[in-house]
Amino acid sequence: MAVTTASDPSPTSPRTPGAPDARARLLELVGELAVVRGRVTLSSGAEADYYVDLRRVTLHHEAAPLVGEVLLDLLEAGLPGGLDGVDAVGGLTMGADPVACSLLHASAASGGQPLDAFVVRKEAKAHGLQRRVEGPDVAGRRVVAVEDTSTTGGSVLTAVKALREAGAEVVAVAVILDRATGAREVVEAEGLPYLAAYSVSELGL
Repeated sequence: MAVTTASDPSPTSPRTPGAPDARARLLELVGELAVVRGRVTLSSGAEADYYVDLRRVTLHHEAAPLVGEVLLDLLEAGLPGGLDGVDAVGGLTMGADPVACSLLHASAASGGQPLDAFVVRKEAKAHGLQRRVEGPDVAGRRVVAVEDTSTTGGSVLTAVKALREAGAEVVAVAVILDRATGAREVVEAEGLPYLAAYSVSELGL
């Protein structure tokens, strides 16, 4: 299965006026704000000649609303039936947190299917309610696991496992940027669609 990106044509997917401009502007901001050149070690242990720090985008005053708009459009185009039946979005803290919040606000502003957000802790709290998944209860709900980007798929699949243990039905994984480093294959091996708003090649990397 090929990775789906927001630039893929889909004659049946709804598009709002201005959506192509939003996608183009967000790509510009990713290139301007997030790409750091130089030898770095990624969280997976792999080394790269650049680092894409997408928190500089997802927490930016102009870019964050565009993240929500572009990913909302991606989910509408990439999921069978669009957002019908999708209840919530979120993922492993902390890279996923601002992505989920952007989608929450974008869905509310769109007047379409409203989406709740949730946060998956790296481990359950040892006090209080001792929850691993924070926010509105996900048990029995259809959810999308999101991330800003993924190198190996490990982080987002950690979230997927926690969500399934909490009783959620995970219907897809969605990221802002696909690094083309194996995450897609790992996620799809779990039987989940892997949706990406951009490929690393669009940044010229």
